[in-house]
Amino acid sequence: MSEFMPPIVIHQEQAEVIAHGLFAVARADGEVHEREAALIREFFASTTGASSDLGALERAPKLEPSTLAQLLTAPDVRRLFIKTALLLALTDSELGPGESQTINDYARACEIPPAELALLQTQVKEYLLSQLSHLKNVDATIEVARELKM
Repeated sequence: MSEFMPPIVIHQEQAEVIAHGLFAVARADGEVHEREAALIREFFASTTGASSDLGALERAPKLEPSTLAQLLTAPDVRRLFIKTALLLALTDSELGPGESQTINDYARACEIPPAELALLQTQVKEYLLSQLSHLKNVDATIEVARELKM
């Protein structure tokens, strides 16, 4: 399998747009869970060296898919956003209907065809499972794979 997240340069403005979009995905099924908030904070801090203001993101209106696409023009940055959104949505092992719809809307606006979105989703699930490959509890790994619908 190719490198899951190849290194790309993310500028502060792009990181802010990505964090805003991730927050929209996180709240698509209701409340933002602490693990989701932590992942958004970690993403923003690791790409910019600054802390994110989740309160500002929470108060901000949902980032429209067309706006995200206008602000993230590079295809590799768009794919990075979609992969990160999928990782975020799967923090609880389940891609909820609101999360799925929001990610689909962003992917469509970013001109990522359904077949490529399905491939990205498979790559994310395989990556998540690979993080468990060192565990000796094979039954638990199989259960996680079932929950990820693999």
